[in-house]
Amino acid sequence: MATSTYPTQTGTVDSTSAATFIPEIWSDEIVASYKANLVAANLIKRMSMRGKKGDTVHIPAPTRGSAYAKTENQAVTLQNATESEITVIIDKHYEYSRLIEDITQVQALASLRRFYTDDAGYALATQVDTDVLALGKQFGNDAGTGLDWVHNNSYYVDSSNGIAAYAADTVAATDVFTDLALRELIQEMDDQDTPMDNRFFIVPPSVRKTLMGIERFVSSDFVSSRTVENGKIGSIYGVDFYVSTNCPVIETAASNTAAAVDVRASIFAHKDTMVMAEQLGVRSQTQYKQEYLSTLYTADTLYGVEVLRPETGFVLAVTN
Repeated sequence: MATSTYPTQTGTVDSTSAATFIPEIWSDEIVASYKANLVAANLIKRMSMRGKKGDTVHIPAPTRGSAYAKTENQAVTLQNATESEITVIIDKHYEYSRLIEDITQVQALASLRRFYTDDAGYALATQVDTDVLALGKQFGNDAGTGLDWVHNNSYYVDSSNGIAAYAADTVAATDVFTDLALRELIQEMDDQDTPMDNRFFIVPPSVRKTLMGIERFVSSDFVSSRTVENGKIGSIYGVDFYVSTNCPVIETAASNTAAAVDVRASIFAHKDTMVMAEQLGVRSQTQYKQEYLSTLYTADTLYGVEVLRPETGFVLAVTN
């Protein structure tokens, strides 16, 4: 350790003596950016698999039992069911890398590092949310195939009758979000005995625009002065609303014969509808590459997503 007494100066902390702190700065910034940009993944059930081996998580899915009347002097009714399970395959490994030349690192402002960590956090968060939202294909009676967005829990806003079953070429430009559509979706969820708490609705910006024109959705009952959560725009009827540009396009304007508009999927679900098993949280690594006189920066994450309770998840197809 170098020490000095003023005016002698030999104890400066420079980039050489503080080199071991640099990766930590990168890591802290990318994790902060990642968390700040997550929307969908923050709302579903999360399972930590950090430090554990294996590529598959087995989650028991027991069948609900029934209550039976007890007859006097008779034995109780025994219940037995072959229980099933949900398997979550941890197979999604995504990375973000930059190779930074020495000359760039020497001459660039510190904001360059901040840009890369912000960009890495945004890119990885976008990918995670994309995978979570894509699970909407497996809601209802889809049976986990995830081939398309048409199933018995997929609807669109009928301009005159609340909601109707979604199919290709059914969504017209006039089929915009309504309060009636929301109330009918809530009934659909209620009919599945879904818990009243932890319900959420993720909508694209086009729906937020519509909401701002509906009096009920601009009142204090919907919008509060509490701390803003990632993407949250309000709460009503016990449902938290979030806006995300990640809501997937399920039908392009070119293929939609009902109207020349893109159709996007809004996701109405409960916290236990989907699960994310995270085996490797976002990490940040740097390595000096002498052959390039550059520093390789990489951020990555490893996880898996799956539908737990498909009957409690609903898709609402809306115009973009």
